[in-house]
Amino acid sequence: MFFYLSQFLSFLAMPLTIVLILILGGVVFIKRKWGKKLLWSGIGLLLFFTNPFLSNLALLFWEPDFKSFEEIRTHEIGIVLTGVTNMSKTAYDRTFFNKGADRITHALQLYRMGKIKKILITGGQGLNPVNPQTEAELLKRFLVMTGMPESDILIENEAKNTAQNAQFTKEFLKEKGINTNQQFLLITSAFHMYRAKGCFDKVGLATETFPVDYYSHDVKYDIPSLFFPDPFSLEYWTKLFKEWIGIVVYKLVGYM
Repeated sequence: MFFYLSQFLSFLAMPLTIVLILILGGVVFIKRKWGKKLLWSGIGLLLFFTNPFLSNLALLFWEPDFKSFEEIRTHEIGIVLTGVTNMSKTAYDRTFFNKGADRITHALQLYRMGKIKKILITGGQGLNPVNPQTEAELLKRFLVMTGMPESDILIENEAKNTAQNAQFTKEFLKEKGINTNQQFLLITSAFHMYRAKGCFDKVGLATETFPVDYYSHDVKYDIPSLFFPDPFSLEYWTKLFKEWIGIVVYKLVGYM
């Protein structure tokens, strides 16, 4: 129930939803003065949300700075949050990645550099699963194919959201007899790090953050960036709105 309520609230607050409501309201009530204001407001917001320069500034403001591999201290375990594979396409001899593959590839790089000694992957099938496999299993398969020994790969494959990633990881560590008082390296997308860190802090797991998978880029002052509408910009704003709403809901229900 909590999940569906949060999804409904997210839908209502999405940039595209707001724009469509304003434009449709303006069209329906075009003969009224305030109807025209609704229409122009919708058009103005559409131009705002599709501007790549503005969406990139918002991402730069929200995403934490990346850290160099050299500055990361050695940790026993790096915790990788899932949400990076195409779970709607089933295959048993490969892993289909979506945006966010940095989470596992950078974790692998940290492992090869000796910055982490083991990788713990947390994440199941999510809600309304199509693929009978869990995402943690898919990512483990990928790591094994790179030559990483299975003994250094731990998987928690029941979590369906970020709060459960933290809760179930702590339970998993206790079941395996692993010291939960040590500091872990938390690896997830930069835009998602604030919420993830908050959830792990809430359950009492100390973490150092290693943000990856950046949507922002260096500021560019060219004509396309400043003036050309870009559909991906609307997608970036949508991702930010979902994250912000998720943070508010998580704080209200006590997950952070």
